[in-house]
Amino acid sequence: MSDSSAGDRLGALYARHGPDALRLAYLLTGDRELSEDLVQEAFIKVAGRLTALRRADSFRWYLRRTIVNLANSYLRHRRVERAYAKGLIGSAAGAGVSSPDMATKHAVREAIAQLPARQRAVVVLRYYEDLTDQQIASVLGWPLGSVKSSLYRATAILREHLGQEE
Repeated sequence: MSDSSAGDRLGALYARHGPDALRLAYLLTGDRELSEDLVQEAFIKVAGRLTALRRADSFRWYLRRTIVNLANSYLRHRRVERAYAKGLIGSAAGAGVSSPDMATKHAVREAIAQLPARQRAVVVLRYYEDLTDQQIASVLGWPLGSVKSSLYRATAILREHLGQEE
């Protein structure tokens, strides 16, 4: 089978089975974007088996089973992530560390977004990526003094905007 006829066959299969596959994935996950990703991944996985299918109607069943397996795998992975996050939060709370509330996180993100681009880059690299001043200078191609002064100005603006004292 030539590449173009295989592509045409896959396109026809997608047109025929895509909407049902998307509905199935959505019903399993409740998330439209995730459903689209799962369907694409399922089609890629099943497309590799197109030549091995003995009957044409087998594609629908392979696709359905693949979507269910992918959704289960994703949901299982999410459960593990949530359990791990709860464990981290629980251990931080037990150690007396409080997690910032959503309003504070939002206020900080808004304040950072209002910074000039150069200052925003320095703040993000320093406090979100945990880079040293020297590493930031290397990443941005700036002199070390420029990094330090931009960081100093940015933190002063953030303190003022967030109403914190030094």
